[in-house]
Amino acid sequence: MPEIKKRSGPKSDSGPEGRGQIMKWNIDPTHSHIQFSVRHMGLSTVRGTFGELSGAISDDHGSVQSADADVDMKSINTNSAMRDEHLRGAEFFDVANFPTAHFRLTKAERKGGDLTVTGDLSIRGVTKPVTLKGEINGPAKDPWGNTKVSASIEGKISRQEWGLVWNQTLETGGLLVSDEVKLSIDVQAAAAVPQTVAA
Repeated sequence: MPEIKKRSGPKSDSGPEGRGQIMKWNIDPTHSHIQFSVRHMGLSTVRGTFGELSGAISDDHGSVQSADADVDMKSINTNSAMRDEHLRGAEFFDVANFPTAHFRLTKAERKGGDLTVTGDLSIRGVTKPVTLKGEINGPAKDPWGNTKVSASIEGKISRQEWGLVWNQTLETGGLLVSDEVKLSIDVQAAAAVPQTVAA
């Protein structure tokens, strides 16, 4: 897996017996969010968010080892209670049977501050690969001494690939809701206690 080399941050030195440290970063849900948008009737854009996101990232001396995130699908908010209930229902996310969406990193590449991540996104029991691009920042310490890193990434997906096919045909022949969904994700993560492992 390609390395993501951080400019600075928590240091972990190999011990005399060739031992290294895996650095773990826990996603901070109060400073992380997922926004999505779709075209409505081909005229306007409807935006929404998922308010509950959790997960962790691990790296070994700056080389990303893993990243996993879970999204509580019940936390969807499009500023319309009726629409949100429809989206939670069986015609869309079916949260009664699939309450969580999951992302698992498979590849990460960084050039300067630019970041490209590829991973497996699971929604409604369907898993497909996605690629998102953006930037990575940090690490830095907050006023309470917690070391943080952040990433802002964006991308587009086809909702039909995950079985989200509901739609209505307009009189003009177009569709009520676009298939293309734009994603904008901001994640902040806090350093956890390093774990010592054998080299």
